[in-house]
Amino acid sequence: MALGRNYRGKSNLRQAQRRNKAVGANISRRRPGRAGRSQVGHFTAREPFAPPEDWHEPTGRAGYEIVVQAPGEGYRHVLTPDDIRARLAMLPEPFIMPLEVVQLSRITRKKLTFPCYGMQWGNALYLYPVEESLVEQFSVPPRPAVVNEALMYGGKWDHPEADLWTLTWTEEAIRDFYLNNILIHEVGHLLDERNSSYVARERYAEWFAIEYGYRTTGGGQTRRPNRPVSRRHDR
Repeated sequence: MALGRNYRGKSNLRQAQRRNKAVGANISRRRPGRAGRSQVGHFTAREPFAPPEDWHEPTGRAGYEIVVQAPGEGYRHVLTPDDIRARLAMLPEPFIMPLEVVQLSRITRKKLTFPCYGMQWGNALYLYPVEESLVEQFSVPPRPAVVNEALMYGGKWDHPEADLWTLTWTEEAIRDFYLNNILIHEVGHLLDERNSSYVARERYAEWFAIEYGYRTTGGGQTRRPNRPVSRRHDR
């Protein structure tokens, strides 16, 4: 949302089942002139019908690889492989032992319907691209949890029309958001072998992201004033 345990002896199926916890946040995204998105979220998969498009079979090998896909027209990846390796290297070594793949994924039709920033599935983490403009558009009010989380990392919310909300990122803010929130949250899910319920898993990953992401990189001292922490897989 039990650290440093050896997952190699667990069955691949059990790992996938226990870590497959996907949910979409209940906010809609409006994208004028382009294919509409019905929901948006930054979550790990909670339902069996929402796996990533590419399944990486666990191999038990040491170390991890980074797979880079073309993000898709109008989208861009936020992080580079070097960014990811440098950030993961800041974590205690046992934390990344179970990790085998980090994939910078493409936008697909499914992800336009159930878009997300990040996902954990088995021994792999998936990071999804954002709009090239760094401006996200929503057609219903974002939940307070979503608003607060973006503000924590420097996102700027506006409400220019009756049925339009926008979230604008700077280059620095979106990198901070992905490096110290999205990526670290998914590592938390990767390590959580203890919890099986959605609420418990989210609580753990939320704590992990704050403890090893937000606070260890400055927290409220270097970002916007500290706000109540309510994480991204909310409903």
